[in-house]
Amino acid sequence: MKKFNLKYHIVFPLLGAICIVMVGCERGFSDDVDLATFPNTPDIFTDAPVGLTDEFFESFDPAVGANPNGFGTDDNEAFEGTTSIRIDVPTPTDPDGGFIGGIFRDRGEGRDLTGYDALTFYAKGSTTATIGTIGFGSDFERDRYAVSVNDIELSTDWRKYIIPIPDPSKLVQEKGMFLFSAGTESTNGAGYTFWIDEIRFENLGTLGQPRPKIMGGQDQMGQANVDTSVPIIGLTYTANGPNGSDITVNATPSYYDFETSNPFVASVDEFGLVTVDGPGEGGNNTATITATLGGVPAEGSLTIEAVNIEVISIFSDVFANVPVDNYNGFYEPFQTTLGGAVNENGNNIIDYTMLNFVAIEYYGRDNSGVQPVDITDLTHLHIEFRVNETVDASDFINISLHNNFTQPSEVSGVFSISGAELLSNEWVEFDIPLSSFAGLTARDAVGMMLFVTDGTIANLSIDNIYYYAEN
Repeated sequence: MKKFNLKYHIVFPLLGAICIVMVGCERGFSDDVDLATFPNTPDIFTDAPVGLTDEFFESFDPAVGANPNGFGTDDNEAFEGTTSIRIDVPTPTDPDGGFIGGIFRDRGEGRDLTGYDALTFYAKGSTTATIGTIGFGSDFERDRYAVSVNDIELSTDWRKYIIPIPDPSKLVQEKGMFLFSAGTESTNGAGYTFWIDEIRFENLGTLGQPRPKIMGGQDQMGQANVDTSVPIIGLTYTANGPNGSDITVNATPSYYDFETSNPFVASVDEFGLVTVDGPGEGGNNTATITATLGGVPAEGSLTIEAVNIEVISIFSDVFANVPVDNYNGFYEPFQTTLGGAVNENGNNIIDYTMLNFVAIEYYGRDNSGVQPVDITDLTHLHIEFRVNETVDASDFINISLHNNFTQPSEVSGVFSISGAELLSNEWVEFDIPLSSFAGLTARDAVGMMLFVTDGTIANLSIDNIYYYAEN
């Protein structure tokens, strides 16, 4: 299912910067100053859209496969009143796009949602399908306080769904009222219909036990060069719902307050970007990043060690990636592999299904301008695999590298990973010496890596693909 990857790309003016212009922060604001306020309208859709744009539904970009058709209202179905939103999810082979999704945007200057603790709505499906993503906080301009829930299961009867707001005090001017994205993975490629009604923000007062997390709730460790940056990932917020069950949402970094244990090594900004500023002092070259959300300590941390290593990253959240043509250079008619880069609980991964073979290309396919990489002075390929099915000893993943596409290209020998080295539904890391890829007279223009399983492994996730020089 296509998952919408929320980007954090708008930097709001800092209050401190405003104070500098206004003579100094010591004086504060006069009691006579009226700060701007915004309407606190809770309703988004009842029998009609409330305060939304004239277009009502703004689709994701068709260039990435979004189908702009299939969205409308239905006067024959409603949880309450007379009308609901009807969404017809296309098949993967639909020429207009293989998934449907988009946003509802407030038509004014935004809304003050500080008095609410949840987004709620009712939904039902024509079948028991799964909606890939639903949330709020994205308006295609600023996604600072975006929140989403993945894999919402539909019933064929109307049900109420609740999406907690991690910290309502942040939402003083929000335009992104609603977001959804849906495909057909849960229905094996069969199109279906679902309806949504009574979308609104509410103050339920029954959400409890807040449990924020960063780094997936784990104490993670990593290495990075001075003057490079690493994003905090795996940010989630869990609250106990009115019926006693937990509800977990993905949250953007601006909901959190981050702190570094060693500012001589690393700093962290409000968008969760950790920058390695120096090698440290007194032999201490590590810094641990922690966070709180609404005053509640977040589970998990990131400990960064400042190092001096050479890395060329193809796909990773830890290092800056080089440009890539694609993560699935589809070759008809022989290739069956579907998938590519997706966002999984705040972590960017590559997810493949129906895998027989697949290529990641970065050589300038179709005159894209992407350049191959020179790994002559590097020593290893790091890569992580998660097999999303039962692993048998006879299963395998064969990896080969391709060098120099502008002349007769060279193909390396195969490095084979057996099923005995892999785990079912768990990540396994490999650090492969580049000398294992025999057959290349040079490694100065590597532009493709090819993965072959011949169907022995059909469902595979890959992460953290980079070349590096061992110290």
